[in-house]
Amino acid sequence: MKNPLFGHLLYALAALMPFAAAAQVPVQPAADQEQLLASPDPALRANKRLVYDFWREVFEAGQVSQADKYVAESYIQHNPNVPTGRAAMVGFISRRNPTPLPVEARVKAPLVSIVAERDMVILGFVRENPEPHDGARKYTTTWFDMFRLENGKIVEHWDGAVKPPKP
Repeated sequence: MKNPLFGHLLYALAALMPFAAAAQVPVQPAADQEQLLASPDPALRANKRLVYDFWREVFEAGQVSQADKYVAESYIQHNPNVPTGRAAMVGFISRRNPTPLPVEARVKAPLVSIVAERDMVILGFVRENPEPHDGARKYTTTWFDMFRLENGKIVEHWDGAVKPPKP
């Protein structure tokens, strides 16, 4: 006599086999960052450029003297590891990068996409992490930073940061 539960189990395993056999497709950065800045809407194009230039000049190069050009004094921070306010953001970047670097022509981080809608701009990046069960191997995922703009300045920021675990 045929066991119906066994038949259902075999069917479920057969359905899952393609997923087990397929490896993750690694996240790849965009080859042409300038193309990511394009938009038929001039306001969205300007918002993308402002966030992109802030990222290159202030965040990556540590040129904190340029922060007031991009960031409102009342800047709201949603990353739980960084206080709110432009001055606090400048302090965070200054501690992370005490000696400003030359500004690069493109974002150095592996940028995947720039999405703009209304007053929001999202930068998506490749993020590489160690495999949990094999520290010698790595896998990729995606990280994002989202900004809200108002009157030509960044006024709010979100990302996927969490508080670090206690040592």
